[in-house]
Order: sequence, then structure tokens, then C-alpha cells
Amino acid sequence: MARTLKSPKTPPRAWQRMLSGRRLDLLDPAAIDVEVADIAHGLARVARWNGQTVGDNAFSVAEHCVLVESLVRRLDPAATASDRLTALLHDAPEYVLGDMISPVKAALGEGYQQLEKLLEQAVHIRFGLPARTRAALKTTIKKADHISAYFEAVQLAGFSPDEAKKFFGAPPKDIRLKLKPLTAVEAQAAFLERFEKLSAAKARAERTKG
Repeated sequence: MARTLKSPKTPPRAWQRMLSGRRLDLLDPAAIDVEVADIAHGLARVARWNGQTVGDNAFSVAEHCVLVESLVRRLDPAATASDRLTALLHDAPEYVLGDMISPVKAALGEGYQQLEKLLEQAVHIRFGLPARTRAALKTTIKKADHISAYFEAVQLAGFSPDEAKKFFGAPPKDIRLKLKPLTAVEAQAAFLERFEKLSAAKARAERTKG
């Protein structure tokens, strides 16, 4: 009996088509395929806390990123435009990976972390930032991230203050926030506005230094 030749298996698709027309390879992302319009659009439509928040609008990752950048400015008034842009983009990989809560990220382990790392590096290279964030800045961004998470948890996600303190720590006494979830369109515009201002400030600083 003649043997039937099997066609080689087609490898699974690993790229996602963006609204800009770019095809971003999630397993081997290229900086040239990263566009800020895609990031802003995606993050504005990704809900923090898996959407389990009060109000008519989800609290988006885009709005969270804008908040974290503003907190970095308060925590470190000497932060450069490059530092603040890094803070704004600290969750940029989530525009394609989504916002997974910390327990799920831990369960997925190194595979997820590697995807996140590769996407972060591609984003940083695309916008002229160091591929790896220096330790001191990473610590400041993490602190700002926890402050934001505390207020989000208490005001939007149903946590008690004591419960939020247990997971995220108590915020500095001089920082008080009142959160109002924006629409996706508003969050997208706010993110793009900060990106443009910080990019322009970064370019001016680099011209002066040069």
C-alpha cells in the first residue's frame, strides 16, 4: 500500500495584526513594529483588576500608566523626561498580553515573564530608552505602582484599607488620590498626551546634552 505523504505542519501564528497595520511577532518582537498609537489604543481598552471595579467605566491600564508616571514625578522630582517616559510605558507589554493579576502571572512563571521582557525591550528600543531599566528607577516605578494599586484597590476594587495595605503597603501620608475611571477614548487621549509631552521633553534634553 502506498504511503500517504503528510504535509509539514504549519507553525502556529505568533503575530498579531495591529490597527496601524503592523504585524507584531509576540515571540520575537521587533522595535520597528511597535507604534505608540497601537499601545495607547490597546491599553485604554485593557481593564485593571480584570474589570472587577465599580462604576460605568473600567479603570484602564492606560489611565493607570498616566497615574504611575505622575506619582514617579512626585516621588522623585529629579526624574528626567526619559525616566518619566519609562514610567509611562512600564505596563506597555499589556497592550498585547493583557493585564493579568499577579497570582496568575506567578502561576504562568518564566514563560510569561520572558514574553513580557521581550516586548518591554522592543518598546524601549523603539522610543530611545535603555533596553533594561536601571535598578533605582525600577524601584521608584514599583513604589509608584504600589501606591496606585492601593488607591485603586480601596476606591474601585472593593478592598478594605487594611487588606490593601497587606498587599500593596500603606501609601505615603502626603499622597491622597481620588480616582475617576475614564472612558476608553478619554484614557487613550490622556496617555497619548503624556507620551507626546514626555517625548518632546526627552528630545530637548538630548539636544541640549549633545
